[in-house]
Amino acid sequence: MGHAFNLGRRAGLLVPLSSARGSSGDLGSYADAGRLAEWLVRAGCTMWQLLPLNEVSPGQDSPYAASSSCALEPVYVDLRAVPDLDGLTAGEEGELGRLRREPRVDFEGYRRVKRSALARAFQQFRQREDGTARERAFHDFRAAHAGWMEDWALYRALHSERHKSWRDWEPPLRDRDPGALDEARSRLRQGIDELVYVQWIADSQWRKARAEANAKGVNVLGDLPFMVAEDSSDVWSLQQFFRFDATVGVPPDAYSADGQDWGLPVPRWEAMRAGGDPWLRQRAERAAELYDVFRVDHVVGLYRTYARPIDKSPPFFIPEDEAAQKEQGERILGLLGENAEVLAEDLGTVPDFVRESLAEIGIPGTKVLRWEVDDGVPRDVREFPRISLAVTGTHDTESLWTWWEGLPEHERREQLKQPFLKDLRGDPRHYTEATRNALLELLYSAASDAILTPITDALGRRDRLNTPGTVGRHNWTWRLPWHLGELDTAPEAVAAARLLTHLAERYGRVR
Repeated sequence: MGHAFNLGRRAGLLVPLSSARGSSGDLGSYADAGRLAEWLVRAGCTMWQLLPLNEVSPGQDSPYAASSSCALEPVYVDLRAVPDLDGLTAGEEGELGRLRREPRVDFEGYRRVKRSALARAFQQFRQREDGTARERAFHDFRAAHAGWMEDWALYRALHSERHKSWRDWEPPLRDRDPGALDEARSRLRQGIDELVYVQWIADSQWRKARAEANAKGVNVLGDLPFMVAEDSSDVWSLQQFFRFDATVGVPPDAYSADGQDWGLPVPRWEAMRAGGDPWLRQRAERAAELYDVFRVDHVVGLYRTYARPIDKSPPFFIPEDEAAQKEQGERILGLLGENAEVLAEDLGTVPDFVRESLAEIGIPGTKVLRWEVDDGVPRDVREFPRISLAVTGTHDTESLWTWWEGLPEHERREQLKQPFLKDLRGDPRHYTEATRNALLELLYSAASDAILTPITDALGRRDRLNTPGTVGRHNWTWRLPWHLGELDTAPEAVAAARLLTHLAERYGRVR
């Protein structure tokens, strides 16, 4: 069945790499992970939750808009740690200086600088490393990841040339005619080699940083998106495993009378199974390379995928009956968990049998405190299942501050009956440091083995990481107000670390 969750009673923080500022104030990088892990340990945290590190599709900022389920996002490469880069140009230095001063992350600005510098580094690598140990290491990396790397690099090179979805490419390339692919590989060889080189640099930096985090006692918790975009290297290279007459979504619920259409391709689960599940195995192997634990997003979709036909005919589930859904979900989760610990994001409208199935196979579901209520009455956190993950919120939720001050009065009255919250003094409608502390203690006191807190909630801030259903610079671009070198001295960060350590010790979450 794969790995059941077996990390013991512990606490962690959700800190997107994009929210960290490197020691010089730059965008957080793969090479900064070890330094951030030091602060997590001082905050009593032995789990670090990340958002997906997959390469993001052109023009996108969302880490969930991936062009590949395996390639890493180059924007997090630390240019100072690239051996083949002799230095930055004056223009690049000037642009980085501007980007450091921005209150929010300007992803496209950082990508421009890093694309330019990494292209120069690749040329230096080609000239200097002919026949050396580093060149052999590069070729070894490429060969080890050829199962996804070569198709991805060709897809990216073709996409950069055409600037449109593969569905709109000329038929020989769209339909992967072998002769057309060979011609494209030959014509685009230098660009393909550069793309692979950048992946090698990113992979090397991330593996070193993860090893540093592990050495400090911090497990890295990654995020496995449920699906990739239709315009992705995965779907182009494995078209036989997806259907294009429908899109993935979710059925109607209390929040949406029409349900949601995510516009994602529908997997042909049975065809994948008959073919030996190459796509799922590839994703699982890559995730295990990158993370100690990973969260499976929208886990209910692995049990039953909600397909919405393009022709507007009635939506349907794949597979149709519950017995087949249960068997499929457990089979896929077993495959995903062969080489790493797995958590499940089972939020939203989830049938009872799915949560029962997760409990049977020992995979923790997610408990968001504010949503764990029955008719407005909060459930007792001390009765949460031990094998579960309790959180104050996710990357999609509003902050605890905003949620608390927006509560209807009758709901706040019920919340104030809970342990720790009943002792609050003053006007309970206002979110104060005492409110934050009480809600965090409530979380830490939960029976759940694992608990996680978004960094914004841990610091007691109003900020949110993402507002679902909206597009703009307010999403995914929030940055910590201090760079990593200041976390030990900034009063707010020091106080938060002290509080979290105290709670972790009090509730037996220190390893």
